[in-house]
Amino acid sequence: ENIWKEGFLESDALVAPKINNLYNQKSIHIIDQFKRMFRINLIAIVAFSFTFLVITFFIGIPITGIIFFVILSVLTIINKKFLNDLNKIDLGVSSYQYLKAFNQWKNNQIAVNKKISRFLYPIIFLSMVLGFWFRDAEGTPLGERLVERILHSFPDIYLIFGVPLLGIVIVTVIMVLLFLLGEKIYKWDLNLVYGRIFKKLEELMTDIENLRS
Repeated sequence: ENIWKEGFLESDALVAPKINNLYNQKSIHIIDQFKRMFRINLIAIVAFSFTFLVITFFIGIPITGIIFFVILSVLTIINKKFLNDLNKIDLGVSSYQYLKAFNQWKNNQIAVNKKISRFLYPIIFLSMVLGFWFRDAEGTPLGERLVERILHSFPDIYLIFGVPLLGIVIVTVIMVLLFLLGEKIYKWDLNLVYGRIFKKLEELMTDIENLRS
């Protein structure tokens, strides 16, 4: 707490105390708001992964639920570590330096999650395909029943390990597209949740930089 009492500028900066206090309060509000939302988001991911896992067992696609649960658990663990690192940022420096450290932390966290997203979305799609493919349909996997119907209409269709080649190509193409678009999808989701906070942070940093120049 001493950092906020000392102010975000160096001791030799000529800034009116009221302005200094105003930016201190704005800094506290923005960072606390982000931490609160980030923590709630992690809790929501954990709750969703458990709930979805149970639901998939009831509707007969447990493979989807298990893959979802594992990948979201890994995502949560990684981001929980980021949250712990955020709480370890040195508060003994000036508030301005703390804001810069927070901004650097944010950029690192986003960079890691962007890379993860390139694999996250294709895996999620594949889990949905596998879940419904192996879903029990009167004692027979739904995928096998679908292939039987396709062979009845197109007996000369080419199969690979009992799966139509065309189906494999379609699934592969979609996964490649999700891999290529993964970062953009993540950035869209990120801006949807944290866009306003990040905008406030950028504006605050710009104002402080202007005061220091």
